[in-house]
Amino acid sequence: MIEISIDYAGELRCTATHTPSGNSLDTDAPLDNNGRGETFSPTDLVATALGNCMATIIGLVSERKELCMKGLHLKVEKHMSEDMPRRIAKLPVRIEVPLAEDSKYKDLIINAALTCPVHQSLHSSIEIPITWVWTA
Repeated sequence: MIEISIDYAGELRCTATHTPSGNSLDTDAPLDNNGRGETFSPTDLVATALGNCMATIIGLVSERKELCMKGLHLKVEKHMSEDMPRRIAKLPVRIEVPLAEDSKYKDLIINAALTCPVHQSLHSSIEIPITWVWTA
């Protein structure tokens, strides 16, 4: 169990503190939702968590196989719904993998990304199309 402590600072801004490490980050409501958009919004953090989790699990699997993942790059786009209630509708992900497309590890890498805890935790109504680019 990990505890995250969150303080509302006013003006649609919060500070979240990762209790075990003491590290903190700020959030701000986006411009299109009455915020200043000066840093990550809570829904931006969901998109960030998805990409970081996929990269981390790919990294874990790659280290076990002694594969170099230097150059692994992910990009996640966050698309909000146009109807109510306001929610994340789509999170397209582009994953650039520093392996050849015919690598014997291709399926292992794909499975790692698709089974990351964040991907497995997101609601099934959120579209998550993934584009794979094999760069070696």
